[in-house]
This record gives sequence, C-alpha cells and structure tokens, in this order.
Amino acid sequence: MAKKKGFMTPERKKKLRTLLRKKAAEELKKEQERKAEERLRVIAERCGTKADLDNASTDELKKICQQYFDKWYGLEGEMFFLQREVILRDLQINELTISVSDMKGKFIKPTLKKVSKYENKFAKLQEKAAKFAFANQLKAK
Repeated sequence: MAKKKGFMTPERKKKLRTLLRKKAAEELKKEQERKAEERLRVIAERCGTKADLDNASTDELKKICQQYFDKWYGLEGEMFFLQREVILRDLQINELTISVSDMKGKFIKPTLKKVSKYENKFAKLQEKAAKFAFANQLKAK
C-alpha cells in the first residue's frame, strides 16, 4: 500500500499563499481607490467646482469673487466659534483634572518662574545710586 500524502503539500501551500497575497493586494487597491474617491467627493462638496475665470466677464468675475468671499467669511465665523469651543473645553478639562486631584489629595505643584538674582541686585544698586545722587545734590547746594 502506498502511503497517503498530507492534504497540504508544499506546492499547495505555495499556491494558497500566492492566491492570498493577490487577494490582499486587490483588496488594498480597492480600499485605496475608495478612499481617493471619498476624498475627492468631500473636497468637491466643501469647495465646489472650479470656476472658469479665463472666459468670464467682469460682472461674472465680481460675482465669483463675492461668492468666494461669502464662503470664506462663513468659514472664518465657523472657525472662530470652533476655536472658542475648544478653549472652553480645555478650561473644563483643566477644572475637572483639578477637582479630581483635589479628591485624590494629590496636588500638582505649579512651575515657578526663575527670577534672576542679578536683576534684583541691579535694581537695589540703582536705588542706592539714586539716593546717593540725591544726597550729593543736597550737599552741593
């Protein structure tokens, strides 16, 4: 009796691996194409189509510029409110972290600013020099 070979021979394994690689490459390519199409769709949705500026008359150019300005103005307003909302959320997060640290009993030491010793000494020397100059003026008279 001939000994039966295993189901997964090396040739079959190799063929299966190549098929899986091809399938994965196809899926990756499809996913990239889908993402590119989605990106183009979102850009077209947000920005609109490109206006034909070369063949437009001055009135049409003014209208196009007004449309762009209105769109820009609206977006700037949205950006302002979004930035304000982000700042408010940051403040809320900071307050919550402070309250949590208060509950835990762990306090974060604030970072202190370094003060130069020489600046303080220089300011004191200037005060003494001003007093000395004032005293000399009094003596001179």
